[in-house]
Amino acid sequence: MAEKVDQLTETVQLLSDLLQSGQDSEFIESFESLHDFEMAQVYAELPQQFRDVAWRLLSDDILATVFDNIDVDDVDIVPLLQEMPPQRGARVLDAMYTDNEADLLQKMPARLVATYLSLMSKVSAEEVRQLINYDHQTAGSLMSTEYIAVEGDLRVDEAMHLVKKQALEAELISYVYVLDHQKLIGVISLRDLLTNPDDLSVADITNERIISVKAGDDQEDVAQIVADYNFLSIPVTDDNDRLLGVITVDDIVDVIGEEAIEDYSGLAAVNVSQINDSPWHSAVKRIPWLIALLVLGMATATLISSYDDLVRRAAILAAFISLITGTAGNAGTQALALAVRRIAVGNDDSGWKNFLSEFIAGLIVGIATGVSVFSIVAIWKQNVVLGLAVGIAMTIAIIVANLAGYLIPVLIDKLGFDPAVASGPFITTLSDLTSVLIYFNVAQLFISHFIS
Repeated sequence: MAEKVDQLTETVQLLSDLLQSGQDSEFIESFESLHDFEMAQVYAELPQQFRDVAWRLLSDDILATVFDNIDVDDVDIVPLLQEMPPQRGARVLDAMYTDNEADLLQKMPARLVATYLSLMSKVSAEEVRQLINYDHQTAGSLMSTEYIAVEGDLRVDEAMHLVKKQALEAELISYVYVLDHQKLIGVISLRDLLTNPDDLSVADITNERIISVKAGDDQEDVAQIVADYNFLSIPVTDDNDRLLGVITVDDIVDVIGEEAIEDYSGLAAVNVSQINDSPWHSAVKRIPWLIALLVLGMATATLISSYDDLVRRAAILAAFISLITGTAGNAGTQALALAVRRIAVGNDDSGWKNFLSEFIAGLIVGIATGVSVFSIVAIWKQNVVLGLAVGIAMTIAIIVANLAGYLIPVLIDKLGFDPAVASGPFITTLSDLTSVLIYFNVAQLFISHFIS
């Protein structure tokens, strides 16, 4: 990683030197020789005074490639576009792929969006308006309208002619979609078109078994379908099976990353995507969760205080509170992670089977941990009954924490919310509460045998 950062720094310095010395042709040649991803990185890192020169030298298509490859979630991209006059920015937007164009416009205030749309070509402006109207994190918001499609009544040579014309604008050319008056009826791979006779009918080589998604489908479900079928792109249709656009694999990779960040953020109860936040903003975002957990933690403290008499009679009990609550909390977090993953991959349908599986897993883990702690405490404190009390409490606490870690995200998902909000800290704190309750109630059963 350090090597890549050094290479980026060197490239930025080299291109800055070329601009500073007035070697415009050398700058253009060096910049355009970079990979598309590197172009975006370098352009964003150039000092503004050099970007002001660069966008004047580079073509609209090259600048469109730059903005197509800048991650709108990692870079404050709108000010980069605003460095150009609105007319030039509109031409760059026109040359971008519609899905990336829509993502960029959605980062702008409404007034600025209206300005750019009024300056763009009517066709491009209308396409991007439709994409902007789709809900965030749906298939419609991800799709691009640059795809290759032909009518099913053509011959192979006629279809190839159209493919060549459309390929210049298409984001991906691996698949050719076959239409009947805009209704999607099948798909052909580019290989099939290249390897079949020119006079063969397109209908004869069309695969009519179509795997598609609807515009309103959740992006996580779309990503799972693409991963299951190893597609390079997937068509998006309306309720009448009319082709609206396609989602390409690069967008799916982004979705998988976003969903992983969301799940991890939920499990950690903090937004891990915003790693460059200022200390103030970072603290402000963490405080509400910590306060909520503090309140729940106070309930645990109140519960412990209600057993003061028991602890005074057997002070040794206090030594094992954190041991039991900590271990049960870890077990609950493990079950939570598995439950969230099951839901994410759609493997939560067999509810009773998964419940039984978690119960058995919790039982095995609980017994193994309980036996271990029983042996340690019995030998350490020379008190078998004390070891038995702690061991039994540990076993039950882990079983309960395991079931809570499984059931809570499942119930949250059934209610229509993101199961990842059942975060690790929440489960841990809840496990503390139940573990303390279990521990002291079990201890009461054995109190007469180990009063200090």
